[in-house]
Amino acid sequence: MPYRRGKWWVGQVRREGARKQRLFTTKEKALTWEAEERGRDWATHTGSNLSLLNWATAYLEWAEVRCVKKVWKEKHAIFKRFFRYINSDLRTTRLSQRDVLGYLRTQAESRSGYASNKERKNLIAAYNWGIKYLGLPGPNRFLTDRFPEERRKRYVPPERDFWEAYGKAEGQDRLMLLTALHTAGRRGEIYRLRWEDVDFGTSALRLGTRKRVDGSMEYDWIPMTDELYHALLAHKQGSASEWVFPNPRTGDPYQERGKFMRQLCADAGVKRFGFHAIRHLTASILDSHGVPLTDIQRILRHRRRTTTERYVHEIRSLRTSLKVLERRGKVTYVAHKVGKTSALPDQS
Repeated sequence: MPYRRGKWWVGQVRREGARKQRLFTTKEKALTWEAEERGRDWATHTGSNLSLLNWATAYLEWAEVRCVKKVWKEKHAIFKRFFRYINSDLRTTRLSQRDVLGYLRTQAESRSGYASNKERKNLIAAYNWGIKYLGLPGPNRFLTDRFPEERRKRYVPPERDFWEAYGKAEGQDRLMLLTALHTAGRRGEIYRLRWEDVDFGTSALRLGTRKRVDGSMEYDWIPMTDELYHALLAHKQGSASEWVFPNPRTGDPYQERGKFMRQLCADAGVKRFGFHAIRHLTASILDSHGVPLTDIQRILRHRRRTTTERYVHEIRSLRTSLKVLERRGKVTYVAHKVGKTSALPDQS
């Protein structure tokens, strides 16, 4: 996608792993040039005898337009790791499942089973795209067995720890954390907020996400709490940017802030957590106060109820259900000589 550089728009495409750029006076001209360049490349990148690099390049160019920057970077990093193990000049017709399994095994051993399975999932999607649009030979070479994995639940900080970190933040960073907590917004959604997305008349805030099947941007209006409303209103009065939380150095929205939360948590002396953990924390607080799951689902903007259930963990309802296992009478604890205790029902 084109980006702004001073008075110019920079068009960019990737070819054989290298980036090609050109300057234009308007965004429309840059977009037209990018489309023409990609069309020219795709005319040569079709057929069943492509190299793996041809396939990867075409897929990444398509993904760069369709996906958010973070997702595209993840896909690009996967191909870089893959080509350290597999020769990128290898023809797609010569790629075997044995080659793929060997690569995925190295990822499982050097990183984790979860990391290996995540690579597998992305490469399956990329190869399916190649079958559909580039005529790659089927069946999908990446449809191998998954590796065992140990997945731990995401760390959700205690509410106290959030406020400790919040107290160490300053200026718009503090307001950014409050916005994340009061809207359950994803990090990128908070970074991309414009003032046109904040409606003080209806006391609502609009968040946009690409976490949908086709990658399209989809917007939802979220009611603002009174606290967030007044905080944003005061912030707007001192803002000259179209963005709610612009990067002070560039004036553009943040893309990534890898050390931001890490430093805040270190300064507050609490276990490190990130923006997505704040989203989980919001769900946890709502659940602990008896907010119906359907309302939590709407606030988190989940399409499926099961996704919301994973966020709130259903601990409260499970604890209630497990109470049926408790004995009806009082329990008397009797000490043994070895210092241990056992529980016996009161027979009186």
